[in-house]
Amino acid sequence: MLHLRVIAPADRSAEVVDLLTAAVGVTHLAVLPGAARQPKGDLILCDVVRESADQVLQGLQRIGVDTSGGIAADDVELTLSRAAERAARQAPGSGADAVVWDEVAAKTGEQTELSGTYLVLIVVATMIAGIGVLLDQPILIVGAMVVGPEFGPLAALCVALLRRRLGVIGRSVQALSVGFLAAMVATVLSTWALNAAGLVSREMLLAERPLTDFIWRPDALSWVVGLLAGVAGMLSLTSKKSGSLVGVLISVTTVPAAANVAVAAAYGAWDEAGGSALQLVINLCAIVLAGLLTLVVQQAWWWQLARRSRRPAAG
Repeated sequence: MLHLRVIAPADRSAEVVDLLTAAVGVTHLAVLPGAARQPKGDLILCDVVRESADQVLQGLQRIGVDTSGGIAADDVELTLSRAAERAARQAPGSGADAVVWDEVAAKTGEQTELSGTYLVLIVVATMIAGIGVLLDQPILIVGAMVVGPEFGPLAALCVALLRRRLGVIGRSVQALSVGFLAAMVATVLSTWALNAAGLVSREMLLAERPLTDFIWRPDALSWVVGLLAGVAGMLSLTSKKSGSLVGVLISVTTVPAAANVAVAAAYGAWDEAGGSALQLVINLCAIVLAGLLTLVVQQAWWWQLARRSRRPAAG
């Protein structure tokens, strides 16, 4: 359930209240006339079950509340109310599967910023993976996958493609391209430094590495894993199942592939660098494709449920 705080101008307040009163899944409605000061207007509070939240938010935006007033939403962790139980029963679908599109867009849009923290995380993750490649250590590879922040921009790209937000698409592509480029350059430099210190060598790269050679030898299963990870990752974001996202991060070899490109380039092993680059491209494309298709299916499903809920009952 979401708790909504709506600031509506006095001349729109009645329309907002009527919309919320008529909406399925809305309860605990309260109106505080003239309570809002900036912007001025009435403060309207209510709770709405997640499966109805998207329709309610769209209705408020059609009225123009987002431009003349304001809308804020917070998750409600605990609700003890029979009215809330009735609202949940009346709303179509399941709250666990519900998608609040504005929430998803806001959450993923924040992850497109090319910030210092993002760059440090992707550089550190790639450098860890570079050492893991040379040592043939899956533990380091898994750790690098979890540290890597690249799934945020990938998810934002999927949402932006669905909603046709060119600005977010541009920022997502920039975050991914600049992030991976900076990470690979840093990993090349760190590999040279470790080699100069005698901690690693070219022989370690050329030796048999049975536990990590999948990183630079892409095959049909690379597409399958990328597609499945894209589906699982997008579902974990839209359904707020953050625990599943950790498994997604561990299953995708984007950061390790970038690291192997850098390490192989540092030692002039261009065949291996090319294989790793192909692995990276395959994973990125598969995740975006699967994520976008997942969003399309979810959108179609909830549109169908919304149409059914608006049909008048027979008899």
